[in-house]
Amino acid sequence: MARRPSGILPGKAQGLVIREAHFPGRAPIDAYGDGGFRFAEMSHRGSLLVLPSGIHGWEPSVVSDLTAEAFAPVFEQSREIEILLVGTGTDLVRIDEALKQKFREHGIMADSMATGAAVRTLNVLLAENRAVAAALIAVE
Repeated sequence: MARRPSGILPGKAQGLVIREAHFPGRAPIDAYGDGGFRFAEMSHRGSLLVLPSGIHGWEPSVVSDLTAEAFAPVFEQSREIEILLVGTGTDLVRIDEALKQKFREHGIMADSMATGAAVRTLNVLLAENRAVAAALIAVE
């Protein structure tokens, strides 16, 4: 008799299960480009939020997507974040002053830079065990 993988019931079709992209830990970014990132022996296609709670897939793909709503998870974890690095893609784009003010109100110093620079800075600050987070727009 053939064995079924654990958790599959007889007569129940199993489709593709999509889960929210989330790595429950802090890890340096090993590589970026080709529309995604590599970290912790995994890869992720699309943008990322690197937070105290872990590394999460993130919707924004262009600077115009960087709204207060997009940063809601950052504000929710603001007690554990001193510095937020915002990777704005291939080029440095300043984030909106009203948004920077909202970060300051939550005790966060936000600094925008090209995604590559943000990844390198993130890795240094993680190695120093600093209270850092990053919002990284993926680059091709």
